[in-house]
Amino acid sequence: MRYINVCLALAAAVLAVFASTGKFAFPPKHLFTGLLRFAAFTAESDTVLMTDDTSDHNVLQRRKKKPDRKVHNICDDFPPDVPPPNTNTTTYLCVDSHGCCNFTTVQSAVDAVGNYSSNRTVIWINSGFYYEKVIVAKTKPNITFQGQGYMSTAIAWNDTAASANGTFNSGSVQVFATNFIAQNISFMNVAPIPKPGAMDAQAVAVRVSGDEAAFWGCGFFGAQDTLHDDKGRHYFKECFIQGSIDFIFGNGRSLYENCQLISMANPVPLGKRSVDGSVTAQGRVTKDENTGFSFVNCSIGGSGRIWLGRAWRPYSRAVFAFTNMSDIIAPEGWNNFNDPTREQTVFYGEYNCTGSGANMTMRAPFGRRLNDTDVSPFLNTSFIDGDVWLQPLTS
Repeated sequence: MRYINVCLALAAAVLAVFASTGKFAFPPKHLFTGLLRFAAFTAESDTVLMTDDTSDHNVLQRRKKKPDRKVHNICDDFPPDVPPPNTNTTTYLCVDSHGCCNFTTVQSAVDAVGNYSSNRTVIWINSGFYYEKVIVAKTKPNITFQGQGYMSTAIAWNDTAASANGTFNSGSVQVFATNFIAQNISFMNVAPIPKPGAMDAQAVAVRVSGDEAAFWGCGFFGAQDTLHDDKGRHYFKECFIQGSIDFIFGNGRSLYENCQLISMANPVPLGKRSVDGSVTAQGRVTKDENTGFSFVNCSIGGSGRIWLGRAWRPYSRAVFAFTNMSDIIAPEGWNNFNDPTREQTVFYGEYNCTGSGANMTMRAPFGRRLNDTDVSPFLNTSFIDGDVWLQPLTS
């Protein structure tokens, strides 16, 4: 029973992350299915669900199993070819919360990887919730997290800036190593959604502080400061990123292609002009830094009214190209972070965007309508030197 209670508590926390004013930003039914399966199979072995004939509901009763009764083992359904055999260049590790392969936690698999290995280590993570905080230290380069789908495989934790001694330490998953890859997995922070203006309530889902990191088909779920794109060159392809305030922030040099950017900011009452969220808070400090966020062929939707970016640092840089913007984007588009001097130094640009939120008629004067020449450096993987390090997606 205690396992079921833990699962139900976690489900409530996850529900809070997905819920926004009574609506789901994206239905998490497959995640909850996995959670319920986890509860069913980790309950104490002598507990079975029986129907009480004297009442109109099911009750949980204990009885001894008959010795000759064949009990289904969850591992009977485990893929027989996982993990695949190691090669000269790649080592495979396997994580399953039920104990069907090498490891039951993601962190234990990461810890098993040799320090500074030049080979790629693929950590195959079976469907389910992994409620743990995971650190990929800088001594662990060349690691891949291979999930089974971002709606069925998730790593979740619930730290906040208050509980973790600062926003930067609150990430459920923190990557400091180089050449990290994640595919088909979600990163979640299930801390309670903060009220507007709450102090120390930032709750990061993932922090990416290593160079040359790539995320393919991943999910990032949180509220304030969901994705800490801290530093280094990073690539995000076909990812789902949900948050409210500055939900992509940091000083990375990153390209986001074909990603869904979903706001869960509070809806704005009819007739009000308030803005209570922002997609980005890019942190370029000087004009000599070659950092910034580029969004190409993305879409922006969800709830509330939000800015495309806030000038978190004086030379903040963000570009949106060929991106569909719903009407949640504030007409001004950009915000100076309450510092008018930053309007002279930031680089905020838009190019050939569509949707009702892409109307630039009332844009802030420091937002730029880019021409073909202006936008050219931001449109493909050359922005992040991808031809040097970015590996093609593997199945």
